[in-house]
Amino acid sequence: MRKRLEDLIAWSKTHEGKKLIRFASVSAISTVVSFTTISVVYGTKLVEGEISSTVVGNMVATIPSYYLNRTWTWGKKGRSHFRGEILPFWLMAVLGTTFSIFGATLAGHVVSTHNWHHLVNTAIVAFANLISFGIFWVLKLKVFNRIFHVDELAEIDEHLVAEEANPTN
Repeated sequence: MRKRLEDLIAWSKTHEGKKLIRFASVSAISTVVSFTTISVVYGTKLVEGEISSTVVGNMVATIPSYYLNRTWTWGKKGRSHFRGEILPFWLMAVLGTTFSIFGATLAGHVVSTHNWHHLVNTAIVAFANLISFGIFWVLKLKVFNRIFHVDELAEIDEHLVAEEANPTN
């Protein structure tokens, strides 16, 4: 067990380990943003319906997700490239939201067939989105890794050296 822990710690210090940990951290942040947004807009009836609330929550969460993934996870700086970064990222976000709509539809069916308190319904809708997000997460990791992939090994090393020189990141 100790050897596995040591191996895990060593892996977490590699470029790939840092990238996966950062991607997971950004995913956790965007999950909190979407979960909170869905809970507020659906819970307060600011947006009517499970599907509309899910779409709003996911689109709001996509904005910080893009910027955090681009700059922190993949270490990209400067202007974003529309066709190479923005468009594929938003297409994946739309696909993820579409996938979440299936969860919202199921949640809508559950809440419409029961006479539960609106707070319980809100939790069901928010958790349906959370589960949908979890299922879609692995696919997003693979695609986003390709979108923001740094082509040259020298650029990767440069990013890591700069990161190690500035440990506040």
